[in-house]
Parts: sequence; C-alpha cells; structure tokens
Amino acid sequence: MKPVERYEAVIGLEVHAQLSTQTKLFCGCATQFGAKPNSNTCPVCLGLPGALPVLNRQAVEFAMRAAMATHCSFVTPKAAPHKSLFARKNYFYPDLPKGYQISQFDQPLAVNGSIAVQFDEATRKIGITRIHMEEDAGKLLHDSLGQDADKSLIDFNRSGVPLIEIVSEPELRTPEEAAAYCRKWRQLVRYLQICDGNLEQGSMRCDANVSVRPRGEKKLYTKTEIKNLNSFRHIQKALAYEIDRQITCYEQGEAVVQETRLWDADQEVTRPMRSKEEAHDYRYFAEPDLLDLQLTSEWIAAVKQVIPELPDDKLERFRQEYALSTYDALFLTQDQQCADYFEAAAAALSADKGEKERFKEIANWMMGDFTKALKDYAGSFATTKVTPKHLASLVELIATEAISGKIAKSVFAEMFQSGQTPEKIVTAKGLQQLSDEKQLRQIVEKVIDAHPKEVQQFQEGRDKLFGFFVGQVMRASQGQANPRLVNELLRAVLSK
Repeated sequence: MKPVERYEAVIGLEVHAQLSTQTKLFCGCATQFGAKPNSNTCPVCLGLPGALPVLNRQAVEFAMRAAMATHCSFVTPKAAPHKSLFARKNYFYPDLPKGYQISQFDQPLAVNGSIAVQFDEATRKIGITRIHMEEDAGKLLHDSLGQDADKSLIDFNRSGVPLIEIVSEPELRTPEEAAAYCRKWRQLVRYLQICDGNLEQGSMRCDANVSVRPRGEKKLYTKTEIKNLNSFRHIQKALAYEIDRQITCYEQGEAVVQETRLWDADQEVTRPMRSKEEAHDYRYFAEPDLLDLQLTSEWIAAVKQVIPELPDDKLERFRQEYALSTYDALFLTQDQQCADYFEAAAAALSADKGEKERFKEIANWMMGDFTKALKDYAGSFATTKVTPKHLASLVELIATEAISGKIAKSVFAEMFQSGQTPEKIVTAKGLQQLSDEKQLRQIVEKVIDAHPKEVQQFQEGRDKLFGFFVGQVMRASQGQANPRLVNELLRAVLSK
C-alpha cells in the first residue's frame, strides 16, 4: 500500500462571505469595490478615538438568511434564545486600525446547521458548526511601488465591511470535496442575494484547516490552517499539496507543526506564515460599545418570508415539473439567472402535447450553443440579447419543422448578435425548411440519377451509403430540406 493510501485527510473550512449591503457593518461608509484607496472611510471604520459603532440592520438580516437556509439554530448554549453577542478579537496587524476586530465568539448568531453538497453521484450533508458576523480588515498592498518597493501600503476601504464567517464541521475528506463545498456556498449566497460570491475580488474567501491521520483512527491529529485561497482551483491544489506534505512528515518521523500557512499560487506550495493562535491568544471580551443582539420572533418570521426558493428545492421541482434529468436540472439551477431564464422560456412555449420534449430542447440549447456563445463573448443569461421568448420561438420553429436543426444553429448565431426574432431572421434570409413532398421527390430523384454507381453499391448491401445520399440531397437543397422527409423519400426510391 502506498503511503498516501494509509492516511485520510480531515478538512474543515471557514468561508468568509462579504455581505452585499450598501454601507459597512458599523458606519455609513460605502462598500463598493474598486473605489479610490481610503476614500470610503470615516472615524468609525478608521478606529479613531471617541467614534462609536452602530449596527447595520440589513447586514444582520442577510446573515439570518444564510442561517435559515442551512437549518441553523439561533439558540446558542451560553445565551438566551435568539440572542447573540459581539466581542472584541484583539490582535495587532497593520490592516486593523483599532488594534481589534469586532466579531462574535462564544455567542454567535447561529449554530448547528448543515448544507447538502453533491460529490460525484452522491449527495451528503456537511455540518455547519456556526455562522457568525464580523467586520472585515483593511487591505495591504505589497505590489512593486518603484522607489518604495520595500514598503507596503494600506487601503482601509474594506475595513468595516460586513462579513459572515461560516465554519464547517471537519467532515470533508478530499480537496475535491472541499472545492465542491465552496461552490455550493457560492451558489447559495447568490440565490439568497446576500453576496456576489466573487472570489477574485475577495468578496468570498476561504481558509482551510487540514490534518491527516492513519485510516481507521478517530482522533484528530495536528492541523494547519491555509490562507490566501481565492479560487476553487487554488483550494484543491493547496489542500492536495498540504495533505502530501503532512503525510511526508509523518512518514519521515517528523512532527506536523500547528501553524498558519500561506498558499503560494506561483510556486504551488504552502509556506509558513505564523504560529497558529488559540482562542485565548485573542483575549476575547464583550464589545462594550454595542448592545446585545436580540432576534425577536417577529423579526425572524419577517426574514423567513423573503427567502427565495433555494437551489435544492428548485432542482427537485425542475425534475418533476419539466421532466428533466438530474444532470440537466443541476446545470439549469446552478445559477439563479440561468434558472429564471429557463423558466421564462418554458412559460413562453405554446401549450402542446409535446411540451415536455420542448422543455428538454430549451435545456439543450442553454447547455450547448447558448453557453458556448456566452463564454466566447463574456455574457450572461441576464444580459443576452436573446430573450427567453425568442429562444422558445426558435425551439417551436424546429418542432413544427419550419426550419431544420442545422439551420437553427445559424439562426441562433444571428439572434445572439442582433437580438432579432428567429421568425424575422428566417423570413429575411429565406431559411424556411423545404417540406413540400413533390419538390423534395424531384431533388431526391435527381441525386439518385446522378449517382448510379453508389446506388448499385447500396443495393448490393453497402448500407452506410445511405448517409451519402442524405448529404447530397441536403447539399442540393442548400440545407433547407426537411431531414425526416428526405429519409422517407430516399428509402422509398432506393428500395425500388
């Protein structure tokens, strides 16, 4: 047995999601990304003496949505029901202007939830230990600065931006599972409209805690924390490297040191950053400038009313209502915009006994040509010129044999660029499918007469030549012949 097969990884993730509020967690400064450095600041988020924080109600409601969507409880062991407490987390770092971070410790917003994640063909629930709120720190800029290349600059625009930190149970076992878990959270926060899930801009970030142990053992071994994971690919690569590194340590008789490590994406290695702190190192104590956070029953009920249909529920409904496969439904519900587009297109179909087949055709277009075009032109289902009604019309033109599937591809390409209706494009370019049996028979007979050698070979048993005749007829009709009729007529003529 190889060394790696003798061990299993134990992975827990801390996902930080920046809440999409207009203002910061404890002040009225704007939260938009990309503003001029240090322009969105005030005495509160800069930590100036005498400045007092005021809690952002919308940020609390966004955090409550995440908790409700993952079946968390608002009852924590050390607090009264529906009560949580903000605390000061004390540490010194240049991007932390106050010298402490307002966060939550032993009385977080919510605890004991779960989220269903699909791993390959199976779906498994991963436990959520806690969801708590906190303010973000500023941002250190280490890029080359010309004559000041040996210095770092600080942008405090991000200081005070509201975050939720979602701490998972250590129930993930592979880098692939960890990436799937993070993808699920990005999908969920987008559905809830509480975070844009943009890893590249830092509005969603992930820290990973990982250890390895001999297979079959239950106790936990020494863990390390990995930071700077700003893409799903980096999450997988960093965890794979760190798991191999820890296994090598144990195989060589070395101890794994509990520490925080940084992922170096250029070298694809983890590097020591600092020794891993314990909770007591932060000297937590209750934030004296904020009241306890009390969630009333009325407030909880009101927030529950605005939670939309969640991805898992939508997935099951798409399977039942539209007779879609799990694969198709997973694709269509991966994103709220995609799901909304599909439903609008499906609703635009005319009532017909073949409606379910047309639902499948809409899904096929969205998963195939449509997605490729969006990727090529950096578009989205929310911004495309092809309206849901236009896509439904295109599907119906194919279903009623007004145009062929091959012609439909060129029609779609024109729709994507111009935004015109498929009917207008078909009429303007004379692309209507030729379904007149008399006209088609004349074309078929001309093709047969022009290829006596191939006809003889076909009649002697070379059945594969049938495709040759179909191609010749389609070419002669400039691609407009009805394929079904072409096949029927060719078989009738060739059989004589």
